[in-house]
Amino acid sequence: MRELVNAGCYLKRHGGNHDIYTNPKNGRSAPIPRHTEIKESLCELIRKQLGIK
Repeated sequence: MRELVNAGCYLKRHGGNHDIYTNPKNGRSAPIPRHTEIKESLCELIRKQLGIK
């Protein structure tokens, strides 16, 4: 989550079990689960969906 904010992404809306974050640089959005810990493979997928290197 911290990495997303540092990359310029912002919380667009709250979903049921996920929050939707948007990257304003490219307009991409991705659902982020509301868990204290998520696997590294999921982190990589989220970065790819948001266009973060």
